[in-house]
Amino acid sequence: MMSTTEHQPTVPDEFDAPRTKLVYLTVLVLEEATVSELQQLLGLSKLTLLPILRSLVEEGRVRSTEVGYACR
Repeated sequence: MMSTTEHQPTVPDEFDAPRTKLVYLTVLVLEEATVSELQQLLGLSKLTLLPILRSLVEEGRVRSTEVGYACR
């Protein structure tokens, strides 16, 4: 029988805000997501999402793509 290992997504320790953790984990699990997809999945407004995504990009945790955002 083959052994499988599950990849458990983790949040960096320096993330204090619950919404930042939530957005980061969602992008990590989806691999790439648009702002609209994040809005629908998380129930957050663009006014809430965009500053979080901007800070994640500035920290080098997430990158902006042609489609949306993806984890580095």
